[in-house]
Amino acid sequence: MNFAATLVDTAPPERRALLELARDGSRRTWTFGEVADRSARLAGALAARGIGPGDVVMTLIGNRPDWVFAMLASWRLGAVALPGNEMLRAKDLRLRFGVASPKLVIADERNRAELEAADPTGAGIDVLLVPDPSLYDASPAPAAQLGLTDPAVIIFTSGTSGAPKAVTHGVRYLAGQRVQAEHWFGAREGELAWCTAASGWSKSARNVFVAPWLRGATALLHDDRFDPAERLDILERERVDVLCMAPTEYRVMAKRTELRALPLRTAVAAGEALNPEVLHAWREAVGVDVRDGYGQTETGQTTAAPPGEAPRPSSMGRPLPGVRAWIDEGELVLDPATVPTFFLGYLGDAARDLSEPWRTGDRVHEDDDGWLYFEGRADDVIISAGYRIGPFEVESALVSHPAVAEAAVVAAPDDERGSVVRAVVVLRDGYAPGDDLARALQDHVKRETAPYKYPRIVEFTDDLPKTASGKIRRAQLRGTG
Repeated sequence: MNFAATLVDTAPPERRALLELARDGSRRTWTFGEVADRSARLAGALAARGIGPGDVVMTLIGNRPDWVFAMLASWRLGAVALPGNEMLRAKDLRLRFGVASPKLVIADERNRAELEAADPTGAGIDVLLVPDPSLYDASPAPAAQLGLTDPAVIIFTSGTSGAPKAVTHGVRYLAGQRVQAEHWFGAREGELAWCTAASGWSKSARNVFVAPWLRGATALLHDDRFDPAERLDILERERVDVLCMAPTEYRVMAKRTELRALPLRTAVAAGEALNPEVLHAWREAVGVDVRDGYGQTETGQTTAAPPGEAPRPSSMGRPLPGVRAWIDEGELVLDPATVPTFFLGYLGDAARDLSEPWRTGDRVHEDDDGWLYFEGRADDVIISAGYRIGPFEVESALVSHPAVAEAAVVAAPDDERGSVVRAVVVLRDGYAPGDDLARALQDHVKRETAPYKYPRIVEFTDDLPKTASGKIRRAQLRGTG
């Protein structure tokens, strides 16, 4: 099989595939016929430069059609696509050069300086810069025939708890997206779907264009920085039906914009647990329930609050159809053989054994109806005077206070209790840090959740340390306490 050919070449050529909103304000619609032609011709240009099955092609392009064409061209040839985020600096690029050994980098012209600082030519890596219309003048390349376990994608983890790891996914990862596309993402034929994830991250590789196209929907590409007010305007103006954003983006929009009714039909979030206060704000103002889901770079999406059911606050849903999951001593464990998007292995290591249970390292609990609730990474759970305290519940209580824009909770050493709860808080505009506000936040948490969970240490900061994908770096916070 060849996923790129199956996904694009067989679609009605006149059907709308992409809606492009460029940084210069221009707007363009791309049909599947145009996407098929562009990606096949780019594949021909890559083949002429010696790219073939198994070669790694790295991209350093924003959310624009050239990125989609490059991903499809790589898959068409049987090459392995390595999407990179434009926020990567030279040292990050050198790390990826050393680990993944790409044969070619396709980069946006605006990233030339950072790319040259990483010296790809010194590492023997070919470079193509886009936009370059001549790349689409080549003869179309035929689609390579591939197996489900042939490598197709390399995605580096975000490195929340250590150095990023290179996760290798096979063709089955692409084909397996049909499950989450139907039972979580939930786009319908003819709709407009917008996944805002920046290229280079796991959710981007599966949901910016793959999931919408699997459901017959159009994918929106917006090539610009996150601006909460602008995002609201786009959702309204373009009449977006399906929205997929990071929890951080939902939180920021709820706190820093005047949410209003939108023509959205459904919305989903994944990456971190979504606070009940934020869910309530979107339901009341926008009129949609944000359905949470859970997955890892290694596993792909594995749980979801399904379409058509009312989501439960703070729940990451139930396992997707066919996925076998259970809880062992508080940790979520998966049967890899039942996960259609499970990875092949870490680059350079032996292939993963699908008979061995996959311990996620995430602590969850389950209600009587099988809905799962995220508590935190195993190493994030705080043990204080014998009590186990999940950081997410305390963070949710803090965020529900009107003064708090964002909050992160970690453990701080304590001679008597072993550890105590330490909260690092970002305030909303109009509020000033101080002892009185710290005490008010402590009292608020005591009222919102079990009193023993309140933060005995409250600190204020302008920004929380995060990965480029928006996840809080709690390991970094623990090191600053």
